[in-house]
Amino acid sequence: MTVDFQKLDRAFNPKVVVVIGDKQAEGYRWLRSLSTFHGEVYSVQIDPAEIPNIEALGIKNYLSLQDVPGEIDYIIVAVPRVVAPRILEDCIRRGAGGVSFFTSGFAETGTEEGIRLQEVMARMGREANLNLVGPNCMGIFNPRIGLRFTLDQEAGQPGRVGFIAQSGTHLSFMSTVGPLNGVNITKGVSYGNAIVLDSPDYLDYMLQDDETEIIGLYIEGVKDGRRFFRSLREAARKKPVLIWKGGETEEGTRATASHTASLAESPQVWQALIKQSGAIKVGNLEEMIDTLQGLLHFKRPRGDRVALVALSGGQSVIITDAFARAGLKVPDLTPESYRELGEFFNIIGGSYRNPFDVSPTMSALDNLTRILNILDRDDNIDSVALEVSSLFMFRRWEKDPTYLDTLADTLAEFKNRSSKPFFIVLVAGNREVTAVEARERFVAREIATFPSFRRAAEALERVVNYYGSREQGDT
Repeated sequence: MTVDFQKLDRAFNPKVVVVIGDKQAEGYRWLRSLSTFHGEVYSVQIDPAEIPNIEALGIKNYLSLQDVPGEIDYIIVAVPRVVAPRILEDCIRRGAGGVSFFTSGFAETGTEEGIRLQEVMARMGREANLNLVGPNCMGIFNPRIGLRFTLDQEAGQPGRVGFIAQSGTHLSFMSTVGPLNGVNITKGVSYGNAIVLDSPDYLDYMLQDDETEIIGLYIEGVKDGRRFFRSLREAARKKPVLIWKGGETEEGTRATASHTASLAESPQVWQALIKQSGAIKVGNLEEMIDTLQGLLHFKRPRGDRVALVALSGGQSVIITDAFARAGLKVPDLTPESYRELGEFFNIIGGSYRNPFDVSPTMSALDNLTRILNILDRDDNIDSVALEVSSLFMFRRWEKDPTYLDTLADTLAEFKNRSSKPFFIVLVAGNREVTAVEARERFVAREIATFPSFRRAAEALERVVNYYGSREQGDT
């Protein structure tokens, strides 16, 4: 079918949403989650036992979709699979911008009846040229207008990342864990079995969406590989696109078949496809979020040479191993930098060769600022990484409650002024609560913050390689 993107945009930016079949047994998941929605929400429910509870939520209920007044932009369906085709027929008659089916039990079950019902719905949706999302999915998420599918998702915090997920769980994780790390979603969609709209349709939509600067994608399989490759390549030409492929092992392939009825190609095929398209391959949620942090909050890197500033001699060794294993260089500084550092750096118990051990020098923030400024000017350095220890901060914080904010402000001022990527490795140690509070301070100031040396190094490596490959493609 030919996707009507103006009509699909009505579903992603609705003014009127109708929920069909939400019940108390599900905790009125959809109706409660939509309490933050900026537009009108209506319910369609015929069970007389449910109606008083729905209306107690302040939501008008109708016995038929045809009775709902006005134009409908987006419909969420949560009904038993046996009646799904009849409900779909009602949705087609109303001409909604889009319809998502939370309903499951179709081809992913491998049963004759499930496959038959899915084929019926697919044919109906395609013939009507309906933007059908799913089934077996969570549907659309738009935090800017409070369009949610779980109470855990934040509303009112629009981001810069569009996220397309075949799994509802992974969109849930991305939309709840991402903001804790400074990665906010502008629009997201969980699309499940993809019987009408598939990943290329959502890629094409996110490419056209002006609010979306970066696209993340969790995918288990595609129905039309050539079309997917064309859409992916076109999207990656204009915006960074990250792909997390589910089902790369033989066992994982079986799991995708029972999850979303997806047929998976070999890992080698996917690796070649991603590389040829210019997209970035990530292997899990952590890598997705870490790489997005880099793309969102790093300055564009000029190369792969990094300065590593650690808080002890042992940590300086371990951080160097982590970045070297990731394929990054840890070079000597210029003679001029060493001359400047020698004027004030305390080398008794410390070192400034790169990696740095700044434990004796870190006692004064002015010294840290001087070190960072020298590294910013150093022509041998392309990026700067700083270890921050929760144990160290906790002791300082107990003595001076303003210290953490002062540190965060100091680092944010340097990050904003510097022309190089700057980021923090926040080591929790035995002070995880302190680390959470510190991360909140850094993230609020848009400083990329990673929980381990390995994750920081691998994120930087992916960002460096991404921009390096683009520059090679431009020449």
